[in-house]
Amino acid sequence: MAKLTIKVSEYENEWLQYMAKFYGISTSDLLKKYSMAQLENDYDQQTADLAHKRWIKDDKKTVSMEDIIDEFDGLS
Repeated sequence: MAKLTIKVSEYENEWLQYMAKFYGISTSDLLKKYSMAQLENDYDQQTADLAHKRWIKDDKKTVSMEDIIDEFDGLS
């Protein structure tokens, strides 16, 4: 497994240790869990933003749920 070293202030270190104890996990696991979650959220947001820009660029249109129901109501 790879090892990563980060530098934090004494205050940040104490806070991270406090939070790790609060969650009942190691400081390493705390940083992995919450750093990875934030990175995944940021990636998802960037992907959604890009998809939206492409949607607009391609002049796509949305359809209301009411229109969908009206169109397919007789099929049931």
